[in-house]
Amino acid sequence: MPFIEALRQLSFSLGKDNFCLIHVSLVPVLGVVGEQKTKPTQHSVRELRALGLTPDLLACRSAQPLIGSAKEKLSQFCHVPVENILNIHDVPNIWHVPLILRNQKAHEAIIKQLNLSRSAGPPELRDWTLMAESYDNLSTSVKIALVGKYTNLSDSYLSVVKALLHASVACSQKPSIQWVSASDLEDATAASAPDAHTKAWETLKGSSCILIPGGFGDRGISGMILAAKYARENKVPYLGICLGMQISVIEMSRHVLGLGNADSEEFNTDTPDCVVMYMPEVSKTHLGNTMRLGCRRTFFRKPDCLTSKLYGNPPHVDERHRHRYEGQS
Repeated sequence: MPFIEALRQLSFSLGKDNFCLIHVSLVPVLGVVGEQKTKPTQHSVRELRALGLTPDLLACRSAQPLIGSAKEKLSQFCHVPVENILNIHDVPNIWHVPLILRNQKAHEAIIKQLNLSRSAGPPELRDWTLMAESYDNLSTSVKIALVGKYTNLSDSYLSVVKALLHASVACSQKPSIQWVSASDLEDATAASAPDAHTKAWETLKGSSCILIPGGFGDRGISGMILAAKYARENKVPYLGICLGMQISVIEMSRHVLGLGNADSEEFNTDTPDCVVMYMPEVSKTHLGNTMRLGCRRTFFRKPDCLTSKLYGNPPHVDERHRHRYEGQS
């Protein structure tokens, strides 16, 4: 309610030519009749008007495209011109939404509502159209094992999933994400829940690549290290993000460099073989809002190291950073 009141006041202070209100509403199909019901939208617009706001455009969500009679009914009872009633129906992927809005001339309705002078032609969206259609036509699938702590709720890794979807278009590969709970890979699970342990390993071994995303705390760390070890020994492509990068450093240090107690200060502050440590400028006691954010300069201690060569042998690199730990060389 406070937000609606704030919008009402903003609308009044800016004036009609400087304020455009687009009301998003669902047009469901109930029962077996298959009729598109406009009553929910009518009621929501009526309630909105009672609070001092009048929609300029309607953006109606529906499973199928709105039929003409439904649009006319919405126009009549919501006092919105038919050309200002936009329909966002179900599409194969979300990237089609800007295209259907363009086809319905949503941009022209907004320009007209705000009384703007038109200085450019209609949006072409050629590259966007190609991306949307390319994803629809992806036929080759690649299995990606995502080994994490919070796999029971996929939204926990939503940004990672979306990044994989975006990358899939460039690679012409359709991602098939295989969720693996890191704890299920651990030896302790083999005794307490053998079926879950077996299934987790079968999923991991049946995937084309392995991704370990970020996370906090020490739960599931042993399972992640086992996954990283499997990837290294079997030459399976591996990507470690944030915590996943720490895992790869720990695994390599333990099983290749012979540092049996290699660990991160995040999990073990007393380890004699600390390979991931707190940054010098970060507090070890106050963890809230203490991540090092933004660009950070890193100097190479060994000019001929592999990392330096990958950057072209500079004395240092500047990279965006969001963490409180760094690798110990």
